[in-house]
Amino acid sequence: MNYENSIIRQVKPSPSMAISLQARKMVAEGRPVIDLSLGEPEFDTPAHIIDAAYAAARAGQTRYTAADGTPELKKAIADKFARENGLDYKPSEISVANGAKQVIFNALMVTLEEGDEVLVPAPYWVSYTDMVLLMRGTPKVVACTAETGFKISPEVLRASLTPRTRWLILNAPSNPSGATYGEAELKALGTVLADFPNVLVMSDEIYEHILYDGHRFTSFAKACPQLRDRTMIVNGVSKAYAMTGWRIGYAAGPEGLIKAIGKLQSQSSSNPSSVSQAAALAALTGPQDFVGQAGAEYAKRRDLVAAALEAVPGLRIIRPEGAFYVFIDISSLVGKTTPQEKRISNDADLATYLLEQGEVAGVPGSAFGLDGHIRISFAASEQLLKQACQRIATAVAAL
Repeated sequence: MNYENSIIRQVKPSPSMAISLQARKMVAEGRPVIDLSLGEPEFDTPAHIIDAAYAAARAGQTRYTAADGTPELKKAIADKFARENGLDYKPSEISVANGAKQVIFNALMVTLEEGDEVLVPAPYWVSYTDMVLLMRGTPKVVACTAETGFKISPEVLRASLTPRTRWLILNAPSNPSGATYGEAELKALGTVLADFPNVLVMSDEIYEHILYDGHRFTSFAKACPQLRDRTMIVNGVSKAYAMTGWRIGYAAGPEGLIKAIGKLQSQSSSNPSSVSQAAALAALTGPQDFVGQAGAEYAKRRDLVAAALEAVPGLRIIRPEGAFYVFIDISSLVGKTTPQEKRISNDADLATYLLEQGEVAGVPGSAFGLDGHIRISFAASEQLLKQACQRIATAVAAL
């Protein structure tokens, strides 16, 4: 019996999760695989956040909350936007969900009609296009190569927009490339979008606090205030506060869109975990030392990994400006042969080779819409990163 409809058959399981599961399976079999496939901080959640969650549970905050977030957490998020981004949002313009992924899913579900286009610059986070397909939309992928800094230009944006375009999805700092946009670059994109009044902008800003080399973060909504009523910001506590498993993401946007998202969530997952919301409240309102300390650690690890991989013949990288990934150009290795006499035909073959022979798990660039690359995360310990880079160098040298 076939249990999948025509829509779900188009959707692929998350490639990064699939590779991570394979890596864990190999570890369980006794192989010393280093898993750099997932974007997950290796730091523990700060103690004061855990303490707040425990105190909330002990105080009886274990019951249903409002479907799209407690008033206290919504206020804290609004205060965060005012304090850190210079943006003024009311609680009625904020929605809290089970991670940033659900926020994106909700927004696409309540807005897309069959055949609507969603413009997605590549490389992109693996789930964007499949979510669009789930909503019977059409993902329109626009390749943004290393020559353009993995960013979409105003000229390419204008040429890519059509009467069917419903959303533009921007992610900066980017997963997987680490590219980010300066204020002037965002304003230039906003000038183009002003001529297309039916296009909504989804600005995924989950990595806003992880930046390098003096880059400063500017929210799209701050850079383009004239598009505020068409812009939805996606964010959460997962990356900045090492809270991936707590599953709290949030959105800020026009009240009508947020109301529709809340209606959907009330009939799907209902409220995010009450205890996790208490933890997120503590994260946003408590000491912020961890954010800066983690950022400094990521910078050291980026430099370590970049220097090691730049020294490997056949690999090429652009040092990421933010986030905690390196998007490695492996195109010069395509066509080579492994010691087992298997031909490397694409980046997926190389990712398989690195996992099976080098015992390092990375994700092929094709999963992010741009072939010829491998993404690895450097949100791991320095010791593991050094070992992983050495294994990669050895495996590449054996081709």
